Amino acid sequence: MPGTFETKLADLGITLADAPPPAANYVPSVQVGNLLFVSGQISNGPDGFITGVLGDDMSVEDGAAAARTCGISLLAQVKAACGGDLDRLERVVKLTGFVNSTKDFGDQPAVVNGCSDFLVEALGDAGRHSRSAVSAGALPFGVAVEIEGIFQIKP
Repeated sequence: MPGTFETKLADLGITLADAPPPAANYVPSVQVGNLLFVSGQISNGPDGFITGVLGDDMSVEDGAAAARTCGISLLAQVKAACGGDLDRLERVVKLTGFVNSTKDFGDQPAVVNGCSDFLVEALGDAGRHSRSAVSAGALPFGVAVEIEGIFQIKP
């Protein structure tokens, strides 16, 4: 049924904005066969970048909310790479999440769950994926979270 992922997103109150442009010298995504590698998407909300350091000035819950915005941007990039047809997405294969955190902060998985939970909520079983969640001493623009993804898409 066409439009099923977009319909589910609409049910969640989410409309995908145009895919954010690259912030440096790279491309937003690269397709190899039926795999789409999407560059890291940074935490960004309606008021701009979501910044902070987990374990210092940001709670796990706020970090998870920031990670959710990365998931929304990842889907926007997938949609753009698929010519505007998000239903070409077959599944999320793997995410790698980077969390701007102090050296003694250990809840990176709980932060990146904000993205993982969103993708499963929005995509169902197609959103289930393998994942890494790692600490970063700093991220671009001081953002709290950056997440990259690998997606399987239909031709």
